Amino acid sequence: MVEIGQQAPDFTLADADGNSVSLSDFKGKKVVLFFYPKDDTPGCTKEACGFRDTQADYAAVNAVILGVSPDDEASHQRFRDKFQLPFPLLADPDRQAIDSYDVWKEKNMYGKKYMGVERSTFVIDEKGILVNMIRKVKVDGHVEAVLASLS
Repeated sequence: MVEIGQQAPDFTLADADGNSVSLSDFKGKKVVLFFYPKDDTPGCTKEACGFRDTQADYAAVNAVILGVSPDDEASHQRFRDKFQLPFPLLADPDRQAIDSYDVWKEKNMYGKKYMGVERSTFVIDEKGILVNMIRKVKVDGHVEAVLASLS
């Protein structure tokens, strides 16, 4: 179980182009790590585009944005290109990071129960320490609230 004040679990996942990306690659920067259920769905698109539209503001406070979902590299590539997402989307079909951050949860839609990613955001400081986590994210206002917490 991840806890605020502890070292954030490291991981290495492939980005949309198949390059290996590790959390530890970003030591010295703040990391906004957002987990989302599925590429190119309404809520996930709105969230990702919100991060896209404020990326310069995040960069101004020494923060990088990383998106993670269980989708594969090809899906991430289509999603990134369709919406011109300028930050890495990391493929986690084996749930390495998803399980490390405990975001694989039972969900319920229209009375049907299933397992999936609970939309969650983790803020990691320059030393790799988890300083904030937001679970069960509501997309409206989320990107701005996370940015405000970094300033």
